[in-house]
Amino acid sequence: MNIEKYKLRKLFLSTLYLSAFTFGGGYVIVTLMRKKFVSEYHWIDEDEMLDLIAIAQSAPGAIAVNGAIVVGYKLAGMLGVLVSVIATIIPPFVIISAISVCYNAFRTNLLVSLMLEGMQAGVGAVIASVVFEMGSGIVKEKNPFSLIIMTVSFIVTYFFNVNVVYVILVCIALGLIKTFVQKGSEMI
Repeated sequence: MNIEKYKLRKLFLSTLYLSAFTFGGGYVIVTLMRKKFVSEYHWIDEDEMLDLIAIAQSAPGAIAVNGAIVVGYKLAGMLGVLVSVIATIIPPFVIISAISVCYNAFRTNLLVSLMLEGMQAGVGAVIASVVFEMGSGIVKEKNPFSLIIMTVSFIVTYFFNVNVVYVILVCIALGLIKTFVQKGSEMI
């Protein structure tokens, strides 16, 4: 029981820390979750983390909360979900509450304005890092099916402005078809 409490405490503090010091949205927190839970704690392996991220991105809602849900569930079941979601929600709730009280002062402050503009560049770099790390993981697998899906998805969303929702739905369908074909061939 002591190990369970320790793990839950560490999960709470980790997700609280990640949520408190992550600016730029869910894609930034995803790479930090991967570093924390895969590279630092070794609680989740790389492939499983990619699967959890895919689930978090596909579900409706904020990706940071969805990521906390899937990681919390993987690590400690429903109690892990509760702990990680509460820890993920606390910092934005407190920060947004404080900002809303002082909104007029922040809106006209030149220093705050410049700081937020600078943070946008940093956020862009972190998102690019996430894309590179996830894409390189797919390339390292050398799975032609995954490489084709990744390439075609990029092309149709970037060059042809196809809505990402349609791309996700098609990828889900392709993944289901591939799984059913593989399961069918294993049964034969």
